[in-house]
Amino acid sequence: MTIRLYDTSARQIRDFAPLTPGCVSIYLCGATVQAAPHIGHIRSYLNFDIMRRWFRYRGYDVTFIRNVTDIDDKIIAKAADQNRPWWSIGYDNERAFNDGYNALGCLPPTYEPRATGHVPEMIEMMRGLIERGHAYEADGSIYFDVRSWPAYLELSRQDLDEMRQPAEEGITGKRDPRDFAMWKAAKPGEPDWETPWGRGRPGWHLECSAMAHKYLGSVFDIHGGGLDLIFPHHENEIAQAKAYGDEFARYWVHNAWVTMSGEKMSKSLGNSVLVSEMVKTWRPIVLRYYLGTPHYRSMIEYSEDALREAESAFARIEGFVQRVTEMTGKAVEPAAEVPPAFAEAMDDDLGVPQALAVVHTTVRQGNSALAADDKEAAVARLAEVRAMLGVLGLDPLDAHWAGESDRGEDLHGVVDSLVRLVLDQREAARARKDWATADAIRDQLGQSGLTIEDGPQGPRWSLGPR
Repeated sequence: MTIRLYDTSARQIRDFAPLTPGCVSIYLCGATVQAAPHIGHIRSYLNFDIMRRWFRYRGYDVTFIRNVTDIDDKIIAKAADQNRPWWSIGYDNERAFNDGYNALGCLPPTYEPRATGHVPEMIEMMRGLIERGHAYEADGSIYFDVRSWPAYLELSRQDLDEMRQPAEEGITGKRDPRDFAMWKAAKPGEPDWETPWGRGRPGWHLECSAMAHKYLGSVFDIHGGGLDLIFPHHENEIAQAKAYGDEFARYWVHNAWVTMSGEKMSKSLGNSVLVSEMVKTWRPIVLRYYLGTPHYRSMIEYSEDALREAESAFARIEGFVQRVTEMTGKAVEPAAEVPPAFAEAMDDDLGVPQALAVVHTTVRQGNSALAADDKEAAVARLAEVRAMLGVLGLDPLDAHWAGESDRGEDLHGVVDSLVRLVLDQREAARARKDWATADAIRDQLGQSGLTIEDGPQGPRWSLGPR
């Protein structure tokens, strides 16, 4: 068994070999909490949640770090615009991100460090870089000297001499306009911390280098994030960490974007779709299916039609799970192992689309077994399906999805009571052989978006395709 991953730094799929046998260490760039999350933000963590689940299935002990950038130019600007404390904005949005992660069934990270809680580690890294000649102080700010590190741009493979990066507005003293700020000198009205070089606040790139070192040491297995972070963020992280003396990440894995009309979804472009709004219209498990089942390196073009297709596809899986569960009268435990074809797909750069095809094939086989009244085969297929869905975080019988949210559970209970009243009327009509009335009730429920199935335990309803 060998897991293979696309390593951005190598520009190819490589066999994965962990630094420590039986253990995997992952650092994922988390949220900059200046605003509530859109589905593009959540997609990134979803992809790495599936990676983590697969490593865990393969027997690895996974340490998963996802940081929070709770101090940033955008957070400070928003605080000024709203006349609120900067930490208040960060805290509210951090909670919104965690609500979004939880709604879509993501496992919590092993540790979730905040940037502002690790200023001492940042100071120590800056001190080391200055001593090694890779950073310098100018007007109270600390800059990384990109010319001092010949391997700079090794990840994005740009040519430094051809790269133009204007000096930051209001910042002077750089040796080279492309030198980036590790620490920014204090400005009136902005938060700041004391350092040997004066008061100021962290630069974005320094935060992650310092926190990765703190929690995972000088070398770890996988560093993840979105494609948009390759430059400048990940490039600058690498330069700082390696110039400091760390080997840093051994594999770099990047997920693609969620786009809208061909453009990356982002708050600045005004084309973002907030998770908090999406879960009011779509079941969170359907959103997870929609965002988590394309390959992590493939763009997702957002559309209502695509969501409806995802909803219908998941409904076929969920319907099979429900039918066999009702037939047995109890939950069928997941199989100890996933089918070989599913494992082969997941081992090959997390080939979720190919793995999902195995799920749907197994569901069809299970439905055929039900039609043939082969209960033993149907139960065996459900056990396999549950094992595969567990890896993808999509098992509808998992405790997390038993009531997708308090709101969803309460609403389902109300709807169920109302639908049951109507179904009782239909059953009464069938009992008196009034087939016209029974069929009319069924048709009316169908027009309302409900699917009715008659089974041994009586009629069962579910939401049909939109």
